[in-house]
Amino acid sequence: MPAARKLSLCFFIVLMSACANVPLETDPNVMFKEGEALYVDKRYDDAIAQYKKVRDAYASTELSSSAELRIADSYFDSERFIEASSAYEEFKKLHPVHPKAPYALYRMGLSNFNLITGTDRDQTPQKNTVVYFEEFLLKYPKSEYATDAGTKLEDVKGQQLKYEQYVAGFYYRTEKYASAIKRLEEALAAFPKHPGHDETWYLLGAAHLKTGELDKAKSDFNKLSTEFPDSKFVLEASKLLEKHY
Repeated sequence: MPAARKLSLCFFIVLMSACANVPLETDPNVMFKEGEALYVDKRYDDAIAQYKKVRDAYASTELSSSAELRIADSYFDSERFIEASSAYEEFKKLHPVHPKAPYALYRMGLSNFNLITGTDRDQTPQKNTVVYFEEFLLKYPKSEYATDAGTKLEDVKGQQLKYEQYVAGFYYRTEKYASAIKRLEEALAAFPKHPGHDETWYLLGAAHLKTGELDKAKSDFNKLSTEFPDSKFVLEASKLLEKHY
């Protein structure tokens, strides 16, 4: 046998031997079921790793999309809400007309809602929550999640108003009355007819008193007493006017 042929035969045998030692790919359907079992057991990191294998196998669009959504659910259920929001957003971008697209958008809002820590903290989660829930309610007003999204949206808007009042109050206490007035007027425009505006009108009237704008202060306090007659700020406003005179 010629040397070249012997060499080719040996190479072929070595190659086949090496291929024989490579494990067969696991069935993506089996991997997905394994991921589901891990998810149920709350072994979320292991579940995510398994779902990623399914996603990367590209066995079918349906199976890949199910794995992508489950990755997001795993992040959400393990309270990694930043990662969850990002994963749901990625799913929504890749599958905009998927039957689960409304669910993904709702979960984007819910993930950011769960990132809210307080009135005096970073307001990014509040802003994102409002954007996502408003989009959700506009697109899917009859969704099973619409009621919850609407309730949480109003809650967050109330928090945003509280933040504006908090900042305006700081400006007022530090005698930056023009900045306080500007912030309060913007809050009235951003959150019209909000039930928490009794404090807004009170602070606005107080700030106008400090800048010597008596007529505006009286108008602000009149708004307060007319729209919120039972508010504790009505009495406070009356006391301020008495002191002024």
